[in-house]
Amino acid sequence: MISFIVPVYNSAKTIENTLKSILDQKSNLQYEIIVVDDGSTDNIDEIMQKYEKEPKIIYYKKENTGVASTRNFGVEKANGEYIIFVDSDDYISQHLLYDIEKYIMLGIDLIKWNPIFVDENKKELKIPKSIFFEKVTGEQGFNILFGNDDLIDCLWNYAIKKDIILKFPNGTYHEDFRTMPFIILNAKTMVSIEKREYFYVQSKNSIMRTKSMEKTMQKLKDKLIHFDFILEQAEKINIQPQTKQNLKIWATNSMLAVIKDLENPAKTYYQKELKKRKIYKNIKPKNLKQLLKRIMLFFMVTI
Repeated sequence: MISFIVPVYNSAKTIENTLKSILDQKSNLQYEIIVVDDGSTDNIDEIMQKYEKEPKIIYYKKENTGVASTRNFGVEKANGEYIIFVDSDDYISQHLLYDIEKYIMLGIDLIKWNPIFVDENKKELKIPKSIFFEKVTGEQGFNILFGNDDLIDCLWNYAIKKDIILKFPNGTYHEDFRTMPFIILNAKTMVSIEKREYFYVQSKNSIMRTKSMEKTMQKLKDKLIHFDFILEQAEKINIQPQTKQNLKIWATNSMLAVIKDLENPAKTYYQKELKKRKIYKNIKPKNLKQLLKRIMLFFMVTI
């Protein structure tokens, strides 16, 4: 059994396209679709009434507590051995389950695929770089993806065995940044398939885009908290020294990627916080290229 978890918040305009893509699966695998309404104020109830007789869909309503707790709620309600997260404005390939079926039957802990970025009219915008490999450990998988895949922490890129999922930090943004690398490292077995199964819709309402300075500041504060957590956990968990270093570099690069999109006062605040953390020290130079990167990091957070 596969459990698709679809967190919903004011998604009445897009949810039917999302659900149709899941219901159209060309596979004999059993699955359920858990739709969790996180306190929407639009007419999502009217839309979901159309699916009352669809046995695969289970619809829950709860008060608004954010996407992290909504995902946790969905995981708690899931009956499946595997969890697949789908955002309510995105959609998936009708061949997704068919393409991962053999790995499900083998009991692989973590199955990764790749996305295509599209606009709201389903026009292709971008095909991100990706890498493919057969059965490895989660730690080996992380090290293979490190430096080669920019979407390591995107939850919707994976089918995850329920027993390796970690709880998402309630009430925060960027919960995937904090949680997904450790889910990967939790996996005893992992594959990355040569298929693009997820259609990520880039819209004006994306969670990563906001004109609210208050919301932007909260997102930055949450990301900083999660960054500190990642560095702390990297010292506690049982991983190889090179994996530990790669994890720290990956987290550092994720933090730096935000700077270019910020405006003051958020940019000034964020750079000040990164400077306090001396994040350039996370790059331990082994050659000239890494030395130059460390110098670049120093200037990025101090200028």
